[in-house]
Amino acid sequence: MPNISTRNVTIDHKSAKPGSQYDYEVIVIGAGVAGIYQIKLLKDLGINATVLDAAEDLGGTWYNNRYPGARFDSESYTYGYSFSKEVLNEWHWKEQFSGQPENLRYLNYVADKFELRKYMQFNCQVEAANFDETNDLWRLKIGDGRELTCRFVIMALGLLSIPTLPRIKGMDTFKGQSFHTFHWPHEPVEMIGKKVAVIGTGATAIQLIAEIADK
Repeated sequence: MPNISTRNVTIDHKSAKPGSQYDYEVIVIGAGVAGIYQIKLLKDLGINATVLDAAEDLGGTWYNNRYPGARFDSESYTYGYSFSKEVLNEWHWKEQFSGQPENLRYLNYVADKFELRKYMQFNCQVEAANFDETNDLWRLKIGDGRELTCRFVIMALGLLSIPTLPRIKGMDTFKGQSFHTFHWPHEPVEMIGKKVAVIGTGATAIQLIAEIADK
Protein backbone atom coordinates (compact mmCIF):
# COMPACT_ATOMS: atom_id res chain seq x y z
CA MET A 1 0.00 0.00 0.00
CA PRO A 2 1.43 3.43 -0.87
CA ASN A 3 1.99 6.21 1.63
CA ILE A 4 -1.17 8.18 2.44
CA SER A 5 -0.82 11.92 2.93
CA THR A 6 -3.12 14.85 3.62
CA ARG A 7 -1.95 18.25 4.78
CA ASN A 8 0.59 17.40 7.50
CA VAL A 9 -0.57 13.82 8.00
CA THR A 10 1.57 11.03 6.53
CA ILE A 11 1.39 7.34 7.36
CA ASP A 12 4.07 5.12 5.88
CA HIS A 13 2.56 1.66 5.59
CA LYS A 14 5.97 0.17 4.81
CA SER A 15 7.58 1.28 8.07
CA ALA A 16 6.02 -1.37 10.31
CA LYS A 17 8.32 -4.19 11.34
CA PRO A 18 7.86 -7.37 9.26
CA GLY A 19 5.38 -9.71 10.90
CA SER A 20 3.96 -7.07 13.24
CA GLN A 21 0.33 -7.73 14.09
CA TYR A 22 -1.97 -5.08 15.54
CA ASP A 23 -5.70 -4.53 15.97
CA TYR A 24 -5.78 -1.03 14.51
CA GLU A 25 -3.39 1.23 12.70
CA VAL A 26 -4.62 4.18 14.79
CA ILE A 27 -6.55 4.40 18.06
CA VAL A 28 -8.06 7.75 19.00
CA ILE A 29 -8.78 8.30 22.69
CA GLY A 30 -11.77 10.60 23.19
CA ALA A 31 -15.01 10.97 21.22
CA GLY A 32 -15.52 14.69 21.64
CA VAL A 33 -15.08 17.50 19.13
CA ALA A 34 -11.46 16.59 18.33
CA GLY A 35 -11.99 12.82 18.36
CA ILE A 36 -14.90 13.03 15.92
CA TYR A 37 -12.80 15.12 13.55
CA GLN A 38 -9.87 12.71 13.80
CA ILE A 39 -11.89 9.59 12.96
CA LYS A 40 -13.54 11.42 10.04
CA LEU A 41 -10.12 12.31 8.63
CA LEU A 42 -8.67 8.85 9.21
CA LYS A 43 -11.60 7.08 7.56
CA ASP A 44 -11.43 9.44 4.58
CA LEU A 45 -7.84 8.22 4.18
CA GLY A 46 -8.90 4.58 4.37
CA ILE A 47 -7.01 3.96 7.60
CA ASN A 48 -8.06 1.20 10.00
CA ALA A 49 -8.90 3.20 13.13
CA THR A 50 -11.22 3.28 16.12
CA VAL A 51 -12.20 5.75 18.84
CA LEU A 52 -12.33 4.81 22.52
CA ASP A 53 -14.28 6.81 25.09
CA ALA A 54 -15.02 6.18 28.75
CA ALA A 55 -18.49 7.75 28.49
CA GLU A 56 -21.67 6.03 27.36
CA ASP A 57 -21.91 8.06 24.15
CA LEU A 58 -20.07 10.60 22.03
CA GLY A 59 -19.80 14.30 22.76
CA GLY A 60 -16.93 14.62 25.22
CA THR A 61 -17.30 17.87 27.15
CA TRP A 62 -20.79 18.40 25.74
CA TYR A 63 -21.95 14.93 26.77
CA ASN A 64 -20.68 15.13 30.34
CA ASN A 65 -21.22 18.78 31.23
CA ARG A 66 -25.00 19.24 31.46
CA TYR A 67 -25.17 21.79 34.25
CA PRO A 68 -27.64 24.70 33.85
CA GLY A 69 -26.08 27.45 31.75
CA ALA A 70 -23.45 25.29 30.04
CA ARG A 71 -22.73 26.84 26.66
CA PHE A 72 -20.02 27.97 24.25
CA ASP A 73 -17.95 30.91 25.43
CA SER A 74 -17.04 31.82 21.84
CA GLU A 75 -19.41 32.32 18.93
CA SER A 76 -21.07 29.09 17.87
CA TYR A 77 -19.81 29.06 14.29
CA THR A 78 -16.19 28.94 15.50
CA TYR A 79 -16.85 25.48 16.95
CA GLY A 80 -18.33 24.09 13.74
CA TYR A 81 -16.44 21.70 11.47
CA SER A 82 -15.25 23.17 8.18
CA PHE A 83 -14.42 19.91 6.37
CA SER A 84 -17.86 19.70 4.72
CA LYS A 85 -19.64 22.44 2.78
CA GLU A 86 -22.79 20.35 3.07
CA VAL A 87 -22.65 20.48 6.86
CA LEU A 88 -21.96 24.21 6.78
CA ASN A 89 -25.02 24.74 4.59
CA GLU A 90 -27.34 22.36 6.47
CA TRP A 91 -26.64 23.31 10.07
CA HIS A 92 -27.79 26.67 11.38
CA TRP A 93 -26.95 27.58 14.96
CA LYS A 94 -29.97 28.83 16.89
CA GLU A 95 -27.95 31.01 19.26
CA GLN A 96 -24.85 33.15 18.90
CA PHE A 97 -23.41 31.34 21.93
CA SER A 98 -25.01 27.92 21.72
CA GLY A 99 -26.00 25.93 24.81
CA GLN A 100 -25.06 22.36 25.72
CA PRO A 101 -28.16 20.60 24.33
CA GLU A 102 -27.69 22.06 20.85
CA ASN A 103 -23.94 21.48 20.93
CA LEU A 104 -24.50 17.80 21.66
CA ARG A 105 -27.14 17.57 18.92
CA TYR A 106 -24.65 19.05 16.47
CA LEU A 107 -21.95 16.50 17.28
CA ASN A 108 -24.45 13.64 16.96
CA TYR A 109 -25.68 15.09 13.67
CA VAL A 110 -22.15 15.15 12.23
CA ALA A 111 -21.29 11.66 13.52
CA ASP A 112 -24.50 10.17 12.12
CA LYS A 113 -24.30 12.01 8.80
CA PHE A 114 -20.89 10.52 8.07
CA GLU A 115 -21.64 7.18 9.79
CA LEU A 116 -18.80 7.60 12.28
CA ARG A 117 -20.50 6.04 15.29
CA LYS A 118 -19.73 2.51 14.07
CA TYR A 119 -16.03 3.25 14.51
CA MET A 120 -16.47 4.28 18.14
CA GLN A 121 -16.34 2.16 21.29
CA PHE A 122 -17.99 3.54 24.43
CA ASN A 123 -17.64 2.63 28.11
CA CYS A 124 -13.98 2.01 27.31
CA GLN A 125 -11.71 3.40 29.99
CA VAL A 126 -8.07 3.31 28.87
CA GLU A 127 -6.10 2.44 32.00
CA ALA A 128 -2.62 2.26 30.49
CA ALA A 129 -0.76 2.66 27.20
CA ASN A 130 2.66 1.07 26.84
CA PHE A 131 4.88 1.07 23.79
CA ASP A 132 6.18 -2.36 22.77
CA GLU A 133 9.58 -1.59 21.24
CA THR A 134 10.13 -5.18 20.16
CA ASN A 135 7.06 -5.22 17.94
CA ASP A 136 6.94 -1.46 17.29
CA LEU A 137 3.36 -0.99 18.48
CA TRP A 138 1.26 0.37 21.34
CA ARG A 139 -0.52 -1.87 23.83
CA LEU A 140 -3.57 -0.28 25.47
CA LYS A 141 -5.06 -1.79 28.61
CA ILE A 142 -8.84 -1.32 28.70
CA GLY A 143 -10.89 -1.31 31.91
CA ASP A 144 -12.95 -4.31 30.80
CA GLY A 145 -9.83 -6.48 30.70
CA ARG A 146 -9.11 -6.30 26.98
CA GLU A 147 -5.82 -5.33 25.40
CA LEU A 148 -5.89 -3.42 22.11
CA THR A 149 -2.83 -2.86 19.94
CA CYS A 150 -2.09 -0.19 17.36
CA ARG A 151 0.77 1.60 15.62
CA PHE A 152 -0.32 5.11 16.54
CA VAL A 153 -2.27 6.65 19.44
CA ILE A 154 -3.99 10.03 19.08
CA MET A 155 -4.98 11.72 22.33
CA ALA A 156 -8.20 13.70 21.95
CA LEU A 157 -9.07 14.08 25.62
CA GLY A 158 -9.41 17.85 25.68
CA LEU A 159 -8.86 19.93 28.80
CA LEU A 160 -12.09 19.11 30.63
CA SER A 161 -12.08 15.33 30.77
CA ILE A 162 -11.08 14.81 34.41
CA PRO A 163 -12.94 16.76 37.13
CA THR A 164 -11.04 18.04 40.16
CA LEU A 165 -12.74 17.81 43.56
CA PRO A 166 -11.61 19.97 46.49
CA ARG A 167 -10.51 18.29 49.70
CA ILE A 168 -12.95 19.80 52.18
CA LYS A 169 -13.42 18.31 55.62
CA GLY A 170 -16.88 16.84 56.03
CA MET A 171 -17.61 16.22 52.34
CA ASP A 172 -17.89 12.50 52.95
CA THR A 173 -20.53 12.99 55.68
CA PHE A 174 -22.62 15.68 53.95
CA LYS A 175 -26.17 14.32 53.67
CA GLY A 176 -27.48 16.62 50.95
CA GLN A 177 -26.98 16.35 47.21
CA SER A 178 -23.48 17.15 46.00
CA PHE A 179 -21.81 16.69 42.65
CA HIS A 180 -19.24 18.20 40.34
CA THR A 181 -20.65 20.10 37.36
CA PHE A 182 -18.87 17.54 35.16
CA HIS A 183 -21.09 14.84 36.66
CA TRP A 184 -24.31 16.86 36.69
CA PRO A 185 -27.26 14.42 36.73
CA HIS A 186 -29.00 13.80 33.41
CA GLU A 187 -32.36 14.15 35.14
CA PRO A 188 -33.54 17.60 36.39
CA VAL A 189 -32.20 18.75 39.78
CA GLU A 190 -34.77 20.45 42.04
CA MET A 191 -33.30 23.55 43.70
CA ILE A 192 -36.35 25.68 44.46
CA GLY A 193 -36.35 26.72 48.11
CA LYS A 194 -33.01 25.06 48.86
CA LYS A 195 -29.72 26.55 49.99
CA VAL A 196 -27.11 25.95 47.30
CA ALA A 197 -23.35 26.47 47.62
CA VAL A 198 -21.23 26.73 44.49
CA ILE A 199 -17.52 26.16 45.05
CA GLY A 200 -15.40 28.03 42.52
CA THR A 201 -15.66 31.34 40.65
CA GLY A 202 -14.49 30.35 37.18
CA ALA A 203 -16.43 30.41 33.91
CA THR A 204 -18.45 27.31 34.81
CA ALA A 205 -19.54 28.77 38.16
CA ILE A 206 -20.58 32.04 36.54
CA GLN A 207 -22.69 30.22 33.95
CA LEU A 208 -24.31 28.04 36.61
CA ILE A 209 -25.02 30.80 39.14
CA ALA A 210 -26.64 32.98 36.50
CA GLU A 211 -29.12 30.18 35.79
CA ILE A 212 -30.01 29.14 39.35
CA ALA A 213 -29.73 32.40 41.33
CA ASP A 214 -33.42 33.30 40.93
CA LYS A 215 -34.58 29.92 42.19
